[in-house]
Amino acid sequence: MVSVASAVRRLHKLAESASISRLSASFQGAGRELALVGGPVRDAFLDRPLNDLDFTTDATPDEILAIVKPIADAHWDIGRDFGTIGARIDGLTVEITTYRTDAYDGQTRKPVVEFGDSLEADLVRRDFTVNSMALRLPELVLVDPSGGVDDLLAQTLRTPAAPEVSFGDDPLRMMRAARFVSQLGFIVDDAAHAAMVELAPRIDMVSAERVHDELSKLLLTDAPGDGIRLLVETGLAAEVLPEIPALKLERDEHAHHKDVYEHSLTVLDQAIELEKSRDHSPDLVLRLAALLHDIGKPGTRRFEAGGVVSFHHHDVVGSKLAVRRLKALRFDKDTITAVARLIELHLRFFGYTDGVWTDSAVRRYVRDAGDQLERLHILTRADVTTRNRRKADRLSFAYDDLEKRIAALSQEEELAAIRPDLDGEQIMAILGIRPGPEVGRAYKYLLEVRLDEGPLDPATAEQRLRDWWATQAG
Repeated sequence: MVSVASAVRRLHKLAESASISRLSASFQGAGRELALVGGPVRDAFLDRPLNDLDFTTDATPDEILAIVKPIADAHWDIGRDFGTIGARIDGLTVEITTYRTDAYDGQTRKPVVEFGDSLEADLVRRDFTVNSMALRLPELVLVDPSGGVDDLLAQTLRTPAAPEVSFGDDPLRMMRAARFVSQLGFIVDDAAHAAMVELAPRIDMVSAERVHDELSKLLLTDAPGDGIRLLVETGLAAEVLPEIPALKLERDEHAHHKDVYEHSLTVLDQAIELEKSRDHSPDLVLRLAALLHDIGKPGTRRFEAGGVVSFHHHDVVGSKLAVRRLKALRFDKDTITAVARLIELHLRFFGYTDGVWTDSAVRRYVRDAGDQLERLHILTRADVTTRNRRKADRLSFAYDDLEKRIAALSQEEELAAIRPDLDGEQIMAILGIRPGPEVGRAYKYLLEVRLDEGPLDPATAEQRLRDWWATQAG
């Protein structure tokens, strides 16, 4: 957090840049208002990069286009019905939106959009006071009708209007609150928190696509666990991701001091730490897999003799549940497939510590992981949340050993592209058969040989194929 004076200086410096000066001069010349609004103004106080430059104006979308066309390198219609026009001016990308006074009508999943004529009215209808500040251009006047600066200093999320009205106008704002809790490290004020609890069922009014987008943004923050906790405690998670609050009822057999809910959030945190330590960018697939990896436990819990609790096959059950939930949230097929595969495989490593895997077992681990191997490395390591230091070290050393063996075998055998030593054309030529199911069965047999024994020379591979084929004739 910087001082108000420092933040204002940052905003003035940005506004006086060549691109924005041209833009504000053009609007002034056309007799229209223009203001930098929302995120960039907030981030100037938080000492964050000033990206995603959003502007608001009393000009209509058609008037915006007419004003920016002469000065823009390019322009595009982002959503004319919502009053937003995009443009690139001297290489700087901006979005300009007509003042709005929109709200949900309480019946449909789409807001009713009405254009306004006042900057102050536009700001008051926004989600939170910290996002309801603007810098008038070219006057360089800070406009803060709802006390956003004070809330920034208090690190508090408060709605400009009564929270029941604000969240009723757009229920997605409740999920956005969780995202800002994670992104900014702020807390939600008591009134907003109470309204989230009361209005949580209204999130069903919002389209699955919008919920998907907001959940993805939340998971890609530096500390998504804080936002997830807010979703759970207010009841929003029960509406959009019910598998997560369900975990609060279970106990984790690997770490009896935590329930599975807390374990899952810890795994998410640890996956993010490993993601950073390995110089990876924020990875939505990995984070979804970390959050959801144990959602099969509630349905598979069994009480065994001696007070032992088991969750047999929760990996397989959880994988199927994840597919169902992510489809409902409109995630794309590749993301769903990758997350489901990681959940299905997340327990595979734990047999490694029971005895030394053969090279064949290592090859199969790599083959089954496919292009998800690096994510599986991270997820498996993150899944160790025991407070028993000796046990944690043993599992860490064991996984170090597995990664070393994978690296060694990969260098020798190109594990990432494991395939039989003979291809389909060679199989057909050797066996004298035409394309058909027999070729597929022969290919599968040779792949199993390759996984069990490693690479074979062509003559040996041909002999093994012929020997196998002889057993199939009957």
